[in-house]
Amino acid sequence: MRTPTILVGGFAAAAAAAVGLTAAHAAGPLPLAPTSTPIKHVVVIFGENISFDHYFGTYPNAANPAGEPQFNAKLNTPGVNGLNGALLTNNPNSAQPQRLDRSEAVTCSNNHAYGAEQKAFDNGLMDKFVEYTAGGSCGPRGSSMVMDYYDGNTVTGLWNLAQNFSMSDNSYDTNFGPSTVGAINLISGNTHGASAGGENGSVIGDPDPSTTLDDCANGNTIMSGKNVGDLLNAHNVSWGWFEGGFRPTSVDGSGKATCGATHANVANGSSKDYIPHHEPFEYYASTANPHHLAPSSTAMIGSTDQANHNYDLTDFDAALAAGNLPSVSFLKAAAFEDSHPGNSDPLDEQRFIARTLDALQQSPEWSSTAVIIAYDDSDGWYDHQMSPIVSPSAGPSDALNGTGKCGNVKATSVAYNDRCGYGPRLPLLVISPYAKVNYVDHAITDQTSVLKFIEDNWQLGRIGDQSMDAIAGDIGGMFDFDPNYKGAPKVFLDPTTGSVLKTAPSGITVSPNGTPNSGDAALDVDSSVNTDDGSAPQPAGIAPAAAPAPAATPVPSKLTAGKAPKLTLSCATRGGGKKVSVSCKAKGGDLTKATALRFRIVKGNHVLATTRTTLSKKGTAKVTLRSKKALKKGKYTLRIAITQKGGLIGLSKTVKLA
Repeated sequence: MRTPTILVGGFAAAAAAAVGLTAAHAAGPLPLAPTSTPIKHVVVIFGENISFDHYFGTYPNAANPAGEPQFNAKLNTPGVNGLNGALLTNNPNSAQPQRLDRSEAVTCSNNHAYGAEQKAFDNGLMDKFVEYTAGGSCGPRGSSMVMDYYDGNTVTGLWNLAQNFSMSDNSYDTNFGPSTVGAINLISGNTHGASAGGENGSVIGDPDPSTTLDDCANGNTIMSGKNVGDLLNAHNVSWGWFEGGFRPTSVDGSGKATCGATHANVANGSSKDYIPHHEPFEYYASTANPHHLAPSSTAMIGSTDQANHNYDLTDFDAALAAGNLPSVSFLKAAAFEDSHPGNSDPLDEQRFIARTLDALQQSPEWSSTAVIIAYDDSDGWYDHQMSPIVSPSAGPSDALNGTGKCGNVKATSVAYNDRCGYGPRLPLLVISPYAKVNYVDHAITDQTSVLKFIEDNWQLGRIGDQSMDAIAGDIGGMFDFDPNYKGAPKVFLDPTTGSVLKTAPSGITVSPNGTPNSGDAALDVDSSVNTDDGSAPQPAGIAPAAAPAPAATPVPSKLTAGKAPKLTLSCATRGGGKKVSVSCKAKGGDLTKATALRFRIVKGNHVLATTRTTLSKKGTAKVTLRSKKALKKGKYTLRIAITQKGGLIGLSKTVKLA
């Protein structure tokens, strides 16, 4: 039937499970996808191997020795659940925590195996770190170094970000274990389904992806099931994983790639840039780029082509410079800047974070961007806070409560084993114009809380199959979407010192091949930023928006973000069963602006079909929505979200399908 003319004004953003969902992939670059919050771009900086206490244990109090970058907290800075006096001087472990100086930035890596971390937790007593997760003899402190921590004189940049944006002191590794466990949980919430290299079918270590999925890997592990890339593809949302060193240094006659790029850290220790077991999408056949192919063009970065959404960091620079920032971007630094002890360190990590934020904040997309800084595991570093065990396990390597036991597994449980968690506490920060300023969030979250935010923001549904996203806490408390919120101001960092700059640096690239302007003498450090009262004017371009609703709560029927496009749409629907055609004609507004349209057919809280397109300059749009299961005759809701730069508005109309 033909729908009557619909005036823009109503939009219901359902964050429900997408049952029987399919979507047609666009042949060209994807338009910007509508969202349920003002955040149109999420950038996840996924660091390596840091516990919360290791970086923030004494926050916001720094020792401030002479000759090091100084840190002085703002007035009324909230405290954190960190290392108080008793934990510093009468710690239950066999060694006391000590401050690591800036001159001790490079350390050895610790034992962060799945079972070893549980043993260090010792039934929740948190007193066996020296015995089980210490990295052996590393410098004059030996195994006691596992207890030690940095302060704002070394992790200066992160402490300054915490002062000016939001951080959490109650966020955890989804499961115990090393990097691959955390990386897979970030994108799927489910480490079960490994073809090899796991225990009881669950990944608990760092196996490389199968060589059939990654030329630069040396393993045989293939993951089954879905990841967030599959959900984003199904909803035509642009995305990508960008990792340092992903671009091949050579390709042989058969097309096999070699990833041989290297860099040296501040201690002149050299390492290969690309580490295959840090790239989670390469474990899944649906989202792998086996031969590390480059995108077919800059315009296609984020869309499906030969690169299949897996890129080098230089591609992120290219996309950002071209105004083609994907809706969702995961960034993994080259190994020397990824914070992993042994090959990296806080100072090299700081350079990467500062370059990334300095570049993003100078882009037009910043007003609708959220950067989430998260970590894949703790490296075994001491953290005093016992985690809640929400996913017990009774696998051979479990050891929290004795051999083969991590928490209490019910006799009737059908949960996958070897996924015990939550694991160690990790840092988590949100940097965005919509982030609360100088705020510490105490809500329980984990790595899959980042996954959940992405799922809810783009209404993707959940992964399913016991994914931990189903029980994840919400990071929404770190944002303020109130229309009257002034917004968090931009904060530019000196990549070398981590100090706040008075002016934006120039010539910044995210990838390490650029030449960032980072000399102390060349940059104008703003010493006043750490001592103001936290109030700030609204940054240019920020748009007030309705607050997002929790995933299980219906969003109000009308939602407008930013300056609403002034368009009137007349749409007609035809068809039924597995295929519904929609044609629309727009009137009014500025049709010269790029206008993205997202179409959904909804029944109750279930999205049954979805697709997206752009409005032509003549104001027309035609799409076909396809459902995996035939839609029965009857009434459904057609939702159309309309996005122009700086604004989102949507409509909702009941349609009757034949």
